[in-house]
Amino acid sequence: MENRKGAPRLAAKARLRWDALRQKSVLLYPEGVLILNPSAEAILSLCDGRRSVGEIVTELADRYGAEAVALEADVWNFLGELVERGLLHFPDAMEE
Repeated sequence: MENRKGAPRLAAKARLRWDALRQKSVLLYPEGVLILNPSAEAILSLCDGRRSVGEIVTELADRYGAEAVALEADVWNFLGELVERGLLHFPDAMEE
């Protein structure tokens, strides 16, 4: 997964939304819903198809005062799980 290039973005079927009832961010898709913790919501909010994973990691590190190296593996693992579920993709990588 870590060798993927491009800028990750949500799949067309997935939507990041605020659930007022749960008072949490959720990822909606036709087969269900994922209730997101604050870290997952922060990562997904940056998956706009313009930022590379490296840029996402750097933004999160700056935002939370953490070392980028400490965040990188967790970000890749999370994104990898979403790719496997078909909820996230790397459009630029598909063009290569």
